[in-house]
Amino acid sequence: MSKEIEPTVQDYDGTNSPAPRKPQRTWKSYVWDSLDKSPEERRFLFKLDLGLVTFSCLGYFIKFLDQSNLNNAFVSGMKEDLSMLGNQYNYATTLWTVGYILGEIPSNILLTKIRPSIFIPSCQIVWTVLTMCLARVNTVHQLYALRFLIGLAEAGFFPGILYMFGSWYGKDEIAKRSCIFHVTGAIATMFSGYLMTAVIGLGGKGGLKGWQWLFIMDGIISLPIAFASFFMLPDFPHNTRAWYLNESDVTLSKKRMELVGRAQRQPYTKAKVLKIFTRWHIWVLPLMTMQVFGGGAGGVGQPIFAFYLKAHKNPKYTVAQINDYPTTTSAVQVFATLLYAYISDGPLNGARWPVMLFSATLSVVFWISLAIWNISEGWRWACYILVGQVLALVPLTLTWANEICSDDNEERALVVAAINDWQYIIGAWLPLIIWQQTDAPRYKKGMPTAVVFSFIVIGLILIIKSLADRDQKKKQNARYQLETGLSHSSPDSEVAGESK
Repeated sequence: MSKEIEPTVQDYDGTNSPAPRKPQRTWKSYVWDSLDKSPEERRFLFKLDLGLVTFSCLGYFIKFLDQSNLNNAFVSGMKEDLSMLGNQYNYATTLWTVGYILGEIPSNILLTKIRPSIFIPSCQIVWTVLTMCLARVNTVHQLYALRFLIGLAEAGFFPGILYMFGSWYGKDEIAKRSCIFHVTGAIATMFSGYLMTAVIGLGGKGGLKGWQWLFIMDGIISLPIAFASFFMLPDFPHNTRAWYLNESDVTLSKKRMELVGRAQRQPYTKAKVLKIFTRWHIWVLPLMTMQVFGGGAGGVGQPIFAFYLKAHKNPKYTVAQINDYPTTTSAVQVFATLLYAYISDGPLNGARWPVMLFSATLSVVFWISLAIWNISEGWRWACYILVGQVLALVPLTLTWANEICSDDNEERALVVAAINDWQYIIGAWLPLIIWQQTDAPRYKKGMPTAVVFSFIVIGLILIIKSLADRDQKKKQNARYQLETGLSHSSPDSEVAGESK
């Protein structure tokens, strides 16, 4: 039996002192994690949440609002006005994806060198202006060009914010905040449908159609949030200049990250790059994003529910119903994401894999039902709506990656970006094959493929858990040997051993 080692952190004068002990957990922490912490830490987290979480959520809201509006515009008159034929809708979404892919990893690498409070709001302003330009497109080729540029501008936001969360929050805090951040995208998707219903009546005013007014209104909502983000995003603990954090808050934030083992910034050296690419993290964790083919690319990213309603003849649904009813899928995503986060942070004490396994198993049931197709109408609607719960896997996967890679800041930034990038790399071409608009609403290739990918995700969750447990045991053994003098290995050799 290994002896428990007293944890220490390094003070800023170079000496070691005992790390602050966590108070014993009470029921209050299951309501919100900071309720069990010291008054000083509660005040710090309250201010950090107001700045970082609030404006991350607002930023993700406008990102998804500007991203998902194409779906609503397409089924509300854009298709006819631009004479979009065949799979041209798929091409427009694919070009957005290509731009997103090209920009994502470079953006997250830049965030290790440039202040997020400058880089991220600048990107927000660019994609907002480009979104407003969509109101004046006259041809599908103009649409293609703008969607590519919007994807390029939006690329750094989502993985960048998750990287920032991993730089500020501990294991009992990060999943809830990551999931709250993530569900604002679903809320934006819902809002976009309601906004389309509201602005359709503006059609004809100012010489613009209703769908054109949607892009204008998106920009009016987005620009103030983008400008405010320059003043509210706090950068990182080592270089923050946030006006709402005092010197005591900054010192506390640094000690908190030392306590949970989050490494500080280091230069990209040949040894570091070699270490990153010889560990399993960069190769295995991005594969988890295959869940997007069982969830995102089929259930939400591709508007299969809206296309089903548009193709339905008896009864025939109105434009408002086609935009409004699919928002229930996003509502389920919001509820499931928050529920899984609370269960993971709370009763499961930071374990991510059990709720992820549960979510992936549910998705198998829903996709098998839709693949069968000849099911009751009530159950079909239930499957279209409930399949949204699988998107809760996205923030949980990124949370898990933040924790697994916590001992290397640059690896964490690269892996988080790679996870998000890989889903879009595959999403750039797979929907053109299995989710073709011309196959709607039955999608004879898409539904069965989603079933297969859902089973693969279940296997990947179990593999990642096994690998992470193995690494954790190696770290514990190496630390025990170092502290007890049973090994002559140094911290440097321990790190080298972990990279093998």
